[in-house]
Amino acid sequence: MKNQNSFYITTTLPYVNAEPHVGFAMEIIRADVVARYKKLQGFDVFFNTGTDEHGQKLFTAAEKEGKDVQKYVDEYAEKFKGLINLLGISNDINFIRTTDEHHVKAAQEFWKRCLNNGYIYKKTYQSKYCVGCELNKTDSELDDKGQCPIHPGKDLELIDEENYFFKFSAFQKPLLDFYEKNQNFVIPDFRFHEIKSFVSMGLEDFSISRLKSKMSWGVPVPDDDNHVMYVWFDALVNYISTLGWPENNENFEKFWVNGNPTQYCGKDNLRQQSAMWQAMLMAADLPNSKQIIINGFLTGDGGIKMSKSIGNVVNPYDVVAEYGTDSLRFFLLSEVSSFEDSPFTMERFKESYNSKLANGLGNLTSRIMTMAVNYDVKLPEEFLSMTYFSEKNNEIESFDISKYINNVWINIKHLDEYIQKEEPFKKIKVNEIEAKENIKYLLHHLYGVALSLEPSLPETSKKIQELIKENKKPEQPLFLRKD
Repeated sequence: MKNQNSFYITTTLPYVNAEPHVGFAMEIIRADVVARYKKLQGFDVFFNTGTDEHGQKLFTAAEKEGKDVQKYVDEYAEKFKGLINLLGISNDINFIRTTDEHHVKAAQEFWKRCLNNGYIYKKTYQSKYCVGCELNKTDSELDDKGQCPIHPGKDLELIDEENYFFKFSAFQKPLLDFYEKNQNFVIPDFRFHEIKSFVSMGLEDFSISRLKSKMSWGVPVPDDDNHVMYVWFDALVNYISTLGWPENNENFEKFWVNGNPTQYCGKDNLRQQSAMWQAMLMAADLPNSKQIIINGFLTGDGGIKMSKSIGNVVNPYDVVAEYGTDSLRFFLLSEVSSFEDSPFTMERFKESYNSKLANGLGNLTSRIMTMAVNYDVKLPEEFLSMTYFSEKNNEIESFDISKYINNVWINIKHLDEYIQKEEPFKKIKVNEIEAKENIKYLLHHLYGVALSLEPSLPETSKKIQELIKENKKPEQPLFLRKD
């Protein structure tokens, strides 16, 4: 029987070749909002993240630092794992590393299934290869300098060797048929149009191995000691190996087969997640993903994409140290478009923090709780047992997280306007009964705001709920204004 109460969500796995930056922080925070929302609705949620630890890019980075590659990836993996606490991510999240022994064995089993089904073969080939993307590039995908537009200034590698290939070309029609049957498979729809157009133009088989003599840092190809797996082929399997596949069939059935597996990724992962991975699943006779959610890029000064290779990134550890966890969560959920590119500068961050958190939600909470305590106004117990997400939230269901947050802030604005209009702090002197009803109204709706923020700003939501239940003023502002 299909389990209607299970749900699976995963981020991509970031490369551990540099410090974490706010681009990945955005992805994992958005996935966390969805995971928390589903839990509030009563779903049994499997939430996955982790680190991608194989490939030429990491091998080269470790060599440059003069470190053993395993030690190198171990150090960076810990920094990415530290994001779970830093960003207030659900504490039951699963963290997988592609160097985990079980994942290695699962990737090898996946390879064997694709091979036995006739979708892997060996040939000699030549190609232009972007180490930054870990992808082969055709001339049409390069800029006028012959470079990858996502990694400008980096020359492509020319590859001429014998590799194993995946028969991607065999899946043009199966993929297009799958897209036709699953009209909401990729969100937003303009990204869905992009991948359908890409597949419609024809698919080329892609290399899925590297010669071990040239690049030894990868999962060994089964029954061939001369090759290691191409990083994408290995890494994509994490989405099911994290469930204990192939041994743990119960977990796999519950969360992958019946859990509407949902994957968050950046727009530079569109092809890998919504075409390559889906074809690989078909080749292994496994069910496809349910939905792929595509984020835009964060851009820095001058509108240039934030990139570890360019060096214009912002470290989330630095932002949280100064502003706190929920402040970063708020900006990345509210001030960044759910699907388009958006700028991230510390000037813009500070302006938003002061206006919407310190002067907005923080000040509103302080004013309401001061009146409630001073005039002994409390919410009845039946209000304190309210639930907010018993009904579906249309914005979260459609992954438009910024719209969901901005709707909450519309409610906050309405409460500010209500205070200005009714002025219960003045009215209490002439009409105590009506003033207390005004304050009770404010308390009721502030409690609703707190409940609505449980998936997005969990720490702040908890603080406001506790203040209302205990009828206390904040001992210090929820968000200290920054000069």
